[in-house]
Amino acid sequence: MTDTFRLTLAQLNPTVGAFDANAAKAKDAWEHAKTAEADMIALPEMFLTGYQTQDMAMKPAFTRSAMSQVEDLAQSCADGPAMGIGTPWLDETGLYNGYAILEGG
Repeated sequence: MTDTFRLTLAQLNPTVGAFDANAAKAKDAWEHAKTAEADMIALPEMFLTGYQTQDMAMKPAFTRSAMSQVEDLAQSCADGPAMGIGTPWLDETGLYNGYAILEGG
């Protein structure tokens, strides 16, 4: 038996700094992927914040807001499919151009 993995690619146009709107676009694309019975949806690099953030990503409040949106998306999309989404990520070792894989909350 052959195993299959269905990946939905969502090449959408985010708006810089519009976390709520970008998260809503991601959630809508996720809904379409779920309807299509995809196993995962992949969104672009820095999708949640939009590109080019210039020096905004260097501000901890900006990055924390993005990270909070990622956590909210993880909870609201917990029943699959998985979602890959680009976002800045800040931890004790530094600031990163991250890519979060959200699966199961």
